[in-house]
Amino acid sequence: MGDRSPFTGGTVDNGIASGWHKSRRSSGGNCVEVRRDGDRVLMRDSKDRSGPVLAFDVEEFRNFIADLKDGTSIPSDQDSD
Repeated sequence: MGDRSPFTGGTVDNGIASGWHKSRRSSGGNCVEVRRDGDRVLMRDSKDRSGPVLAFDVEEFRNFIADLKDGTSIPSDQDSD
């Protein structure tokens, strides 16, 4: 069986499905949204949909998520501000 995606169906902007996804656990718009764009994964702030977008290649995104799950995404000598 394949990996379960933590994301649900795309959000809707102006009545058109945009392809952006966010976690089912998200509430109140305080979340990030992700979208697949060819061989890249795009990420944006759900509160600022017209703001900057981060772009990862698929492997970078997988590593980023794995680091978040492991708690290794922030070096231990830095705070999380």
